[in-house]
Amino acid sequence: MQLETLVSQFQDKNEKAFETLYNMYSKSMHGVIYNILRDNDLAEEVMQDVFIKAWNNSATYTAKKGRFFTWILNIARNAAIDKTRSKAFKNSKKNLQADFFVDILEDSDDLNEQTNAIGIKRFVDKLAEKCIEVIELLYFKGFTQKEASETLDMPIGTIKTRNRNCIKELRTMLDID
Repeated sequence: MQLETLVSQFQDKNEKAFETLYNMYSKSMHGVIYNILRDNDLAEEVMQDVFIKAWNNSATYTAKKGRFFTWILNIARNAAIDKTRSKAFKNSKKNLQADFFVDILEDSDDLNEQTNAIGIKRFVDKLAEKCIEVIELLYFKGFTQKEASETLDMPIGTIKTRNRNCIKELRTMLDID
């Protein structure tokens, strides 16, 4: 079935279309969310919420603004970032053992395998190193532009410009308008 038809059925509240899209994208969404939260159970919970939110707000999606995958990916990324900013999440991380932080440090240098399920890593790898750094921090690790600016020790304006230019380059590679 063509994606356009599937999305249209999803917007018409067809449960079979929901199930098909869920099966197509849940692994990718989980990978992106997990990269931000670093908690498998929490990532699973947020992913469920993302698909429910997409279902409830499906009328807001329009193909003119971009691909369905990008739309739901943004919902997932934003939901994960919102979760990290919640009081409950911050409190749950206060008394973690050192092993948790070692795992984060070891895992955080590369895009994780689940994230690559979306198939974008091969395109990101073709970008210049300065683009890879910015995209990895902003999109795969959930940093804000301010946090990326501090981490990379560069002005926030430079981060914003690189982000815009690098995403534009990715869109050209993927042939997205």
